[in-house]
Amino acid sequence: MCKEGIARTFQLVKIFKDMTVLENVMVGALARARNTREARELAMEILEFVGEADKKDILAGSLTIADKKRLEMARALATKPKLLMLDEVMAGLNPAEVSEAVDLILKIQEQGITVFLVEHVMAAIMPISNRIIVLDSGEKIAEGLPEEIASNERVIKAYLGERYRAGG
Repeated sequence: MCKEGIARTFQLVKIFKDMTVLENVMVGALARARNTREARELAMEILEFVGEADKKDILAGSLTIADKKRLEMARALATKPKLLMLDEVMAGLNPAEVSEAVDLILKIQEQGITVFLVEHVMAAIMPISNRIIVLDSGEKIAEGLPEEIASNERVIKAYLGERYRAGG
């Protein structure tokens, strides 16, 4: 998968708890680097990019859930993907952390990386998506642009609630 330019994160964060933040990202960087020095340099660049460089020497297991999710994204980004698949990256985050995660995903997209997002936090999906497919109990109930999804009656009923109703 990595050699094809695809990286992913997991719904349940999978980090190396007894390794430092830097070492965790180096694991991903080793997929693209020629040696450990190059992997360390790439890992530090990615940590700067995601805003976690100040935590490079901290054991990953002691991070907050938001930091663990950024760490997992950093490790995936260190593989230099063309496609980044994020599985419920907003789960467990408070509104401020969701906003930070949205900002990071927009920053990732600005780098030319395609992001495929599986997510239930609809307020986070709308600003970062070009196209949305909505499933309800495994059935596709809608597909379209964010503004189309926001006004779709089935989506409003299943996920969004009345505050997303078009014109409201």
